[in-house]
Amino acid sequence: MTILVENLSKNFGKYKALDQVNLEIKIGSLVALVGPSGSGKSTLLRIIAGLEVPDEGRVWLVGRDATLLSVQEREIGFVFQNYALFPHMTVYDNIAFGLDVRNTTANTIKNRVKQLLQLIQLDRFASRYPNQLSGGQRQRVALARALAIEPKVLLLDEPFGALDLKVKKELRNWLRRLHDQVPVTTIFVTHDHQEAMEVANEIVVFKKGRIDQIGNPQDLYKQLRTLSLSER
Repeated sequence: MTILVENLSKNFGKYKALDQVNLEIKIGSLVALVGPSGSGKSTLLRIIAGLEVPDEGRVWLVGRDATLLSVQEREIGFVFQNYALFPHMTVYDNIAFGLDVRNTTANTIKNRVKQLLQLIQLDRFASRYPNQLSGGQRQRVALARALAIEPKVLLLDEPFGALDLKVKKELRNWLRRLHDQVPVTTIFVTHDHQEAMEVANEIVVFKKGRIDQIGNPQDLYKQLRTLSLSER
């Protein structure tokens, strides 16, 4: 087991974002958290990352109680929807940033960044700046930067939400292939059921702060299809 969420609750004032959520995510999984805005999926992601503290419950990472650990102690890579790349840094320096702040040796940084540039197929763009890249390219750089530190868990918050349909579809396929090559435990948030079914090997459906369904894409597709036919 990589991640275990136990009886997690979180309130923002009178609004209950999470209500007694329990979830186990196995090592090497690619999991989608799906649901409408305000259903709790992004709040859960931020609590796992250490960006929010739960009101109740615990988060376990690789058998360790991480509920009150700092972001740095969790060894997690986080990719935001807006990429959050440093505009004054080149692609190379953006990817190297996390390694640099950990005082990694220059040779190790060079080899790791070169490896990741090849992985995201942007070898020729190392010296460019974020404003010289397309949205899809910036998203790949953000993913490479998160992977540079070799995180135990990779968290993606609506990673394709700001992209047009063609680029979005290309990146969905790319993320699936990337996970096959680098099988780090990955959780991504989306409100798009189709996106979840194309990318994830397990889907967790949220509704009003609680988990409504859990299953693989095939099982959930059958359930949704059966429900649709019964409503005709």
